Amino acid sequence: MSAVIQHAEAAGLEAHAADFPILARPVRGRRLVYLDNGATTQKPGQVIEAERTFYRESNANIHRGVHWLSQHATDLYELARERVRGLLNAAHADEIVFTRGTTEAINLVAQSWARANLKPGDEIVLTSMEHHSNIVPWQLVCEQTGAVLKVVPITDAGELEPGAYESLLGERTRLVALVHVSNALGTVNPVREMVERAHAVGAVVLVDGAQAVAHQPVDVQALGCDFYAFSGHKLYGPTGTGALYGRRELLAAMPPWQGGGDMIRTVAFEGSTWADPPQRFEAGTPNIAGAVGLAAAIDYVRGIGLERIAAHEAALLAHATDALQAVPGVQLIGTAAVKAGIVSFMVDGIHPHDLGTILDSEGVAIRAGHHCAMPVMTRFGIPGTARASFALYNGERDVAALVDAIAKAQRMFGTRSDA
Repeated sequence: MSAVIQHAEAAGLEAHAADFPILARPVRGRRLVYLDNGATTQKPGQVIEAERTFYRESNANIHRGVHWLSQHATDLYELARERVRGLLNAAHADEIVFTRGTTEAINLVAQSWARANLKPGDEIVLTSMEHHSNIVPWQLVCEQTGAVLKVVPITDAGELEPGAYESLLGERTRLVALVHVSNALGTVNPVREMVERAHAVGAVVLVDGAQAVAHQPVDVQALGCDFYAFSGHKLYGPTGTGALYGRRELLAAMPPWQGGGDMIRTVAFEGSTWADPPQRFEAGTPNIAGAVGLAAAIDYVRGIGLERIAAHEAALLAHATDALQAVPGVQLIGTAAVKAGIVSFMVDGIHPHDLGTILDSEGVAIRAGHHCAMPVMTRFGIPGTARASFALYNGERDVAALVDAIAKAQRMFGTRSDA
């Protein structure tokens, strides 16, 4: 066992696996080795209990009722907003808009800010490593406004090509939308520097933080970004939750995206007026219990310490990288110098889907396919990859189980004589 991971385990980090009830259940008669955290993380008992307690003790609709229970539920919901503000170090709680996740947050910006501000010939800059959720909304906006997409290419290592980003920025650049951590490659982009360069040409910057917030501290004020989006279910929180951070002055100038209850100030058949942000962007009854669960998840990870989580996962990623590189016939896809806890790979002679099925028979859960990042797969000329993605509850024995299961697949396909 590596010295770094020994230190992390000695500090009690991996022991937190006991906080996650699902990890105690066997899968196909074997210990569950859950390495699909890039898709969704498992939930600690604290989060599960927070939602349960809300429905048992606090359930009511929010913001409108004068009775005690409604006011109590409203307090819990707004406390959750404050938890998100603290997680991201936003300056103001009203810069936090609750959404169903990263996808909805990006679509909100696309249809509210971009559609209202872009015109024919304006340019949106993306990177080649974006998730579909940070590509398709901008394609729709381009169809609606006449704006055009510009795309930063990536190297064989899965990093942005040197100088390419700067060369695409210009007087027509109005928006840059980039991923903080690539879900397909694990690459960590230099967001702060990219934001500074975009602002130098007058562009607004949105950051997809779906793969970042559970794995490292995020400070939107230090990054300088204009928008930041993340999903609760990748942060040990409930599905159907997430948030958009937006600078206060930008949100105040944006029209609503969806209409309905709780996003209005006045309504008449002659016309309506809108509530101030963030309520302007939260039409209808929200996922109140989910917000309470998200707050519990934030308390959970901050209680452990995001710096500790980042150090643990970095050490585990280094160990897994070495272990997989030592397996004959394994090719890593994405070898950036700065990565988060994701390792994508191919195994000679075995399709990723077949590999994922065989690993599942051994109780090892990975992701196999294009990971909603088809342009990445096209860049590398492959149909997809196998992806192991780590969380705070993973350890070296999970990596050992992954390597052993790969060896079984190689024996079944006859691609490794010494396996």
